[in-house]
Amino acid sequence: MTGVWIAVLATSAGCYLFKVAGLTVPQRVLANPRARRFAELVPVALLAALAAVQTATSGHALEFDPARLSGMGAAVAALLLRAPFLVVIVAAAGTAAALHALGVS
Repeated sequence: MTGVWIAVLATSAGCYLFKVAGLTVPQRVLANPRARRFAELVPVALLAALAAVQTATSGHALEFDPARLSGMGAAVAALLLRAPFLVVIVAAAGTAAALHALGVS
């Protein structure tokens, strides 16, 4: 068994145990307004961080690719226009793909 498989299995077990631990949290803790607010905001922060990293990095280096940045701009514009999520994704991907096809990068 390789080290990669050991890491995959350990991570899977850790995620499962984390999920079980979350199910055992007492209701009074979950009813706390601070805990509720935290649970509402953490996914948004994590997705924003993921989008920023994927947009502005390549490997281990910062790389401001104009096509990817334009795709992110198209997504922001679609969000401001209150477009459905699928339209936002298609606008971002389409813009980045079109600019890459035109040689902008």
